[in-house]
Amino acid sequence: MATVRLTWLGHSAFRIHSAGGKTLLVDPWLRGNPACPDSEKQPAAVDALLITHAHFDHIGDAVDIAKTAKPQSVVSIYEISAWLERQGVENCVGMNKGGTAEVLPGIKVTMVQAEHSCGLLDNGQIVYGGEPCGYIIELENGQRIYHAGDTNVFGDMKIIGELYRPDVALLPIGGFYTMAPKYSISQLR
Repeated sequence: MATVRLTWLGHSAFRIHSAGGKTLLVDPWLRGNPACPDSEKQPAAVDALLITHAHFDHIGDAVDIAKTAKPQSVVSIYEISAWLERQGVENCVGMNKGGTAEVLPGIKVTMVQAEHSCGLLDNGQIVYGGEPCGYIIELENGQRIYHAGDTNVFGDMKIIGELYRPDVALLPIGGFYTMAPKYSISQLR
């Protein structure tokens, strides 16, 4: 059986290559991201694009990537999805927390809580971008990945762990806009 590959592309951006050969890209801030390797700044093949919230360092290059790579699903909170559609992005899947969607054959995404802000910069103005979220990504082989997005520690992280039993947790550790490393570590127990 093929293996799952997770590649950190800097900040909150991750590429997930599933055991079934599908490529998912989460929080596609690539071009302005100093930690993203140059070879990864313009992905050619993306089957699903997931956005945790509307801040530039997460939504980043989503519009350009969606228009060039033409993913089968572009997943975000409903308000961001509506904004993306106005930008000409196709295949938007607007969700809300608690919802689950099959975004690719055999791959399900559940939107979960995150504690952060979600303003969307649009033509120099900050507009309402819905609420931030995290994702439980269940791959074809049953493996589950929890991408928390930007968040502070919150009590429901325990419930997320109990309900979904993720095999891998991708947690923010910035300490200024997100929880500090010591609090992130406490959530792994």
